[in-house]
Amino acid sequence: MGPHVFAGVSASELDVDVTAEVSTLYEDGITAVKGAFPVPWVDRLREDVEAAFEEALSRPGGAVGRGPNRYYVEIHPEQVRGFTELVDHPWVRSVCTAVLGPDYRVVELGFDVPLAGAVNQPWHRDFPIPEETRRERRLTSLAFNLTTVDTTPDMGPFEIAPGTQWDDGPDFEHGMFPPRSRYGRYQERAVRTYPRRGDISARSALTIHRGTANESSTSRPVLVLGVDGPEATNGERHDMAVTHACWETLPERVRRHLDCAVVQELTPVTQKHTIEGLVMGDA
Repeated sequence: MGPHVFAGVSASELDVDVTAEVSTLYEDGITAVKGAFPVPWVDRLREDVEAAFEEALSRPGGAVGRGPNRYYVEIHPEQVRGFTELVDHPWVRSVCTAVLGPDYRVVELGFDVPLAGAVNQPWHRDFPIPEETRRERRLTSLAFNLTTVDTTPDMGPFEIAPGTQWDDGPDFEHGMFPPRSRYGRYQERAVRTYPRRGDISARSALTIHRGTANESSTSRPVLVLGVDGPEATNGERHDMAVTHACWETLPERVRRHLDCAVVQELTPVTQKHTIEGLVMGDA
């Protein structure tokens, strides 16, 4: 296995050889695979995401703003069909194991929705850089993104600055927002992604990125799956839960990696993973 694969993990433990993807993650901060899921499966997922978004907007704290006309909603696994197929996908499992080790934990399920009229976000990362990453240049968490639409240039595509997951400095506001004096570096590196239904990406949420202006008349919902390694503490920001009835139906190898409460009845999530600064946008 490659030099960045989690210590002690061997190729025989993985469903898929993802050595190249791990190397790309460490070099660029993002990797992806095309056509991982059938389009009809993604279309059903979008139906569930849209229903969850409508419900979230109907109550206080159901959705958090990430800039004008842009929202993030955390949900429970039972709110979407296909959760098991997502977390148990061979590529997802293999990337998680190779990067984070056999004891990785799924801690977050949610979605971003840039509506028509969403503006450029400021360049940012999703949380401050952990000490393990700062000292050892080792990734301790991953974010998987799954688009529910075929992305076009006018839909406010995701923009990322490859290789910036290691950027750091005391001038990062809240540990997440680089100063505008560094924007030239990110603009020079910026890559816009145009995933289609069925594609999935894995990235370090530390890689500097932003959503761009949605100049179309439609929304661009993207599912987000957050995964922690043993040292990461991102799960503390999330309130994911499943019912006892759902828990009993999950395969053991899914339950082993699912870090959430098991409850009698689900309570709608009140969002608490706010990212300071994104409410204003960059325009």
